[in-house]
Amino acid sequence: GDRRKKMVSVQARRAAVAFATTRGVSQRRACTLMDVARSALGYCSRLAVKDAPARLRMAELSLQYPRYGYRRIAIFLRRDGHEMSFGRAHRLWQASRLQLPRKRGRKRIAGGRPRPNAPSGPNQVWSYDFVFDWCANGQKLKCLTVSDEWTKEGLAIEVDGRIRSPRVIEVLARLVSQRGAPRYLRSDNGPEFVSRALLKWIVDQGIETALIDPGKPWQNGTTESFNGKFRDECLSLEWFRSRPEATVLIESWRRHFNEVRPHSSLGYMTPNEFVASITSNAAPVNATERTAAVRGASALRSVAQPLGHGQTQKAEQAACSN
Repeated sequence: GDRRKKMVSVQARRAAVAFATTRGVSQRRACTLMDVARSALGYCSRLAVKDAPARLRMAELSLQYPRYGYRRIAIFLRRDGHEMSFGRAHRLWQASRLQLPRKRGRKRIAGGRPRPNAPSGPNQVWSYDFVFDWCANGQKLKCLTVSDEWTKEGLAIEVDGRIRSPRVIEVLARLVSQRGAPRYLRSDNGPEFVSRALLKWIVDQGIETALIDPGKPWQNGTTESFNGKFRDECLSLEWFRSRPEATVLIESWRRHFNEVRPHSSLGYMTPNEFVASITSNAAPVNATERTAAVRGASALRSVAQPLGHGQTQKAEQAACSN
């Protein structure tokens, strides 16, 4: 049989009438063939006019944050004052053809396995790991990432060509002096994390280690998730010409992650908002519920592109369906 897509929507049939008239068919004849009332040809969709500002802003945000999906973009639109449910955001997202390419699914372990030394509050468990990248000039980037497993904050990202255990101790000591010592430090069994100097410093600070089992990175899932977002939203998008430029851009992304980026596991609050809700003795926040919090303004990243690169803006105008 005929597998061509049927013109079932009114908009598609009106478009077919407009096309037929350009090919020499009279308007009356085209309307009869397409089963469209002639009085409907001049109709302008009020929904398209209503959605135009939101779609324009959505297009701008998708340019600014190319790795964000419609749910996270919907939070930014709410902050800007648009009435936006996830259903409406998904409809506008599909109409604007802004879908991200689907990632290939991976095998996952059973979700019922308990995580060892799981945190029950802020500043209880810190996790840290290394992420590697390269600059355009060939310089190697070694990034030490430290995050809080409860609040999802990116506490520090130290960038250099080589980072040994004394440098790790320096970063941790700075964080301890600012925030206090955590109860556990979670990491893999890398040489920088099991060195005698680092272990001695940890014991002197009264901190316990929570080394994951070899070959089981899911036991350090918070850091793996943070590192994945770090690579997907920063390292894979930015073009670092030198190590100093990389340090500035990475620190800008870390602040953006803590202050602006909505986090789905925190009820779409930012990590800083989640910490503020705890410290202000507010009502308990369920860190797993999927309700969106509309707070603050959708501030953009202070440094979105490396120096010397121009920024492009995509303007989208709502057109009435003919």
